Amino acid sequence: MTIDMVREEHLEALLPLMRGYCEFYEVSPSDDDLLALSRALIADPEREGVQLIARDDGGRAIGFATIFWTWSTSSAARIGTMNDLYVAPEDRGSGAADALIRACVDRVRRHGGVRLEWQTALDNRRAQAVYDRVGGEREQWLDYSLPVSP
Repeated sequence: MTIDMVREEHLEALLPLMRGYCEFYEVSPSDDDLLALSRALIADPEREGVQLIARDDGGRAIGFATIFWTWSTSSAARIGTMNDLYVAPEDRGSGAADALIRACVDRVRRHGGVRLEWQTALDNRRAQAVYDRVGGEREQWLDYSLPVSP
């Protein structure tokens, strides 16, 4: 298995994985919007963040992760937020999720961050099992959001 930072030439293989991630969460942004997100990260990985793509030994894209850079006032340090982690259903259990998380931690370290943070749905038990297995620490926060109208 290989993990690479996403580049323009990876977008054709990445898009179906991003679409699978969105379908899992029952949302449907356009392909153009998904590709725009990826291209924004490709254009400015130092300030925006990065996407990583996992490929099996045959070179087939099987998963991806997205890290956004932010800061933590309570730590007075940079952190990485793993906004997305997805492995294709047929490839779950292959070690791809663990490898992507390790690669995310490495990217955060190299970027000068002090930790990797992420969240998952309360009912996503399979993901929680992965996060527990890799040593993730559960936090007790309640998320809020406000839509911003154009």
